[in-house]
Amino acid sequence: QVQLVESGGGLVQPGGSLTLSCTASGFTFSTYTMYWYRQAPGKERELVAAIGSIGGSTDYADSVKGRFTISRDNAKNTLYLQMNSLKPEDTAVYFCNAVVPLGQYWGQGTQVTVSS
Repeated sequence: QVQLVESGGGLVQPGGSLTLSCTASGFTFSTYTMYWYRQAPGKERELVAAIGSIGGSTDYADSVKGRFTISRDNAKNTLYLQMNSLKPEDTAVYFCNAVVPLGQYWGQGTQVTVSS
């Protein structure tokens, strides 16, 4: 079974940093593009970042470009999101996502709260 497990969320002050992790199992992780999404209260779930199967291609939402870095370690079946210069507007539940031939899969999410 496909399984995605996010970790690393927490409370951080504006301007601070956090790194999120997503551990994947149940599919050939190294074959697929991976994604980070986030969902704030009252908002639609939005795409934050994407990374190609070998990590050579990345894409970011305009709101996080220059502050967030997506990466992956295929040997560890793990996806990362390094978040710097965090703003209160970044407060959301962050989700790992994979699209494979049989469907789209999500982790349970990890809460990131940016507040003084």
